[in-house]
Amino acid sequence: MNLLITGAWAGAKAHFAELEALGNSIAFLQQERDELPCDPGWVEGVVCNGLFLYHPIAEFGNLRFIQLTSAGFDRVDKGYVRSHGIEIRNARGVYSVPMAEFAVSGVLQLYKQARFFREGQQAHRWEKHRGLMELFGKRTTIVGCGSVGTECAKRFKAFGCRVTGIDVFPREDAAYDAMLPLDKLDLTLPRTDVLVLTVPLTEETVRLIDARRLALLPRGAVVVNISRGRVLDENALCDMLYDGSAAGAVLDVFETEPLPENSPLWDAPNLIATPHNSFVGDGNGERLAGVILENLTIISGEK
Repeated sequence: MNLLITGAWAGAKAHFAELEALGNSIAFLQQERDELPCDPGWVEGVVCNGLFLYHPIAEFGNLRFIQLTSAGFDRVDKGYVRSHGIEIRNARGVYSVPMAEFAVSGVLQLYKQARFFREGQQAHRWEKHRGLMELFGKRTTIVGCGSVGTECAKRFKAFGCRVTGIDVFPREDAAYDAMLPLDKLDLTLPRTDVLVLTVPLTEETVRLIDARRLALLPRGAVVVNISRGRVLDENALCDMLYDGSAAGAVLDVFETEPLPENSPLWDAPNLIATPHNSFVGDGNGERLAGVILENLTIISGEK
């Protein structure tokens, strides 16, 4: 297969010989926005992230396989992919562990008043805080029970939380105390102390957690979004943080990225805001290579 690999796969070059041994010819593009190193008609398979944001997918007339380095599919026209019979794979499971650890870490920072103690340390101030909270016994609702959501469920459950999953396709899963269909979300939110969003971005999930649903949460709930910014009405959440009806939030994704410098979210009380960084972990490279090589081995065997 004629394979175009981009720098989105950081460790790609270390595996070129292995890929060529499978019968692939390789062209490499470091920056996806740059000029292609080959004619798009030559390309039969790609390993990329946002390549088609800069190079229209319709130009790749012989494309039959796409391997994404991301867990999400939202940077690819899936309608075009389906209609042209192109096989597509994502990086399922690659980033789930660091994202789940990040979600738990964010809630713990809020519950344990990490900012208060950090500021005290910087000021050389010896001052206790009597308002620390425990994760034990808290009711955690995870919306989106795929790989990321399930890794989150395992970790929150290990802290003694009661974990409820909400998914389009509910199933039995030991990581959750219960898993309910999406139409039960409104019934679950009033009994939620920690809301974790790991649902993929689709037409159906845009503003899934809107102002009305945020208002269903009990006063003092914490919202964690590690999915996509457009899943959440962040302006409504921002208002809740300022008026104190939400205890805190952990946002790693935003509707507009980078987050504009004048956004009120930067200074919102009890908000941990990070620059779409939750997926980073020192095990990602090995996991990503494993997924890509396995998929390309399968595709090569189907020729």
